[in-house]
Amino acid sequence: QVQLVESGGGLVQAGGSLRLSCAASGSIFKINFMGWYRQAPGKQRELVATITSAGSTNYADSVKGRFTISMDNAKNTVYLQMNSLKPEDTAVYYCNAEITTTRFLPVASWGQGTQVTVSA
Repeated sequence: QVQLVESGGGLVQAGGSLRLSCAASGSIFKINFMGWYRQAPGKQRELVATITSAGSTNYADSVKGRFTISMDNAKNTVYLQMNSLKPEDTAVYYCNAEITTTRFLPVASWGQGTQVTVSA
């Protein structure tokens, strides 16, 4: 079993910053990659950013230059630093991870989601 626990969401004014955290725990042998997705009301869930255990990153065009994803391998934790936030960044942000368990099985896990609201 693998659990993802997110924190750091909230309400911020446009132009402000927030930092999201997501900690993985459970029967983890190796974290292959972690990432953040978001879902705004009435819209499909979309990729925000991903990072591999080797540090390779990928960003949605809409957040490039404003958001930074990082990972602390020792803590099994991924972070999303969000700067220059815009009202259109308002969404529920979900942490995602692909993990190899201690039984050497691949597992994809999702966090419960954390609300980010950016006011104009």
